[in-house]
Amino acid sequence: MKLKSLLLCSLMASPLSYASTDSDSTTTNHVATIDMAVMAHHPYARATAPGAVNSAVFVHLMNHNKTDRVLVSASSSVAKNVELHDVIKEGDMMKMRQVQEITIPADGMVELKPGSLHIMLFDLEKPLIEGETIDLELSFKNGEKYSFTAPIKKVMAGMKHH
Repeated sequence: MKLKSLLLCSLMASPLSYASTDSDSTTTNHVATIDMAVMAHHPYARATAPGAVNSAVFVHLMNHNKTDRVLVSASSSVAKNVELHDVIKEGDMMKMRQVQEITIPADGMVELKPGSLHIMLFDLEKPLIEGETIDLELSFKNGEKYSFTAPIKKVMAGMKHH
């Protein structure tokens, strides 16, 4: 009887001791929570014309958190260099410029779209072909990261971009 009680107690305590010493399980749960704080809706990358080495990514970024999230960089396996950009009007000209960050307001959305804020892909490793997908990872000022996949689409006529 003593042995049976001892065995039962050790089996019941075993998961508790494992949970209290397993820092990875806490980290994994925390990352899953972070991933839900900012979500990508309607993402797409612009298909490239023959010989083109640059492209752009457009997406609606939703912040489901009670605090602002500040996007500071992005990366993708298809490009050697990825930058955050905006388009501004200088005189009669529209000019693209790099921005250091994009703030996604608490419980709000920022639309990255042609002619406005967007993600630039420079020095592509391969052509971006309609129907394929690319991976992106967003990095935030507080150290959080969010990954998503974007389909590659042709840009309609009249929507020239870069």
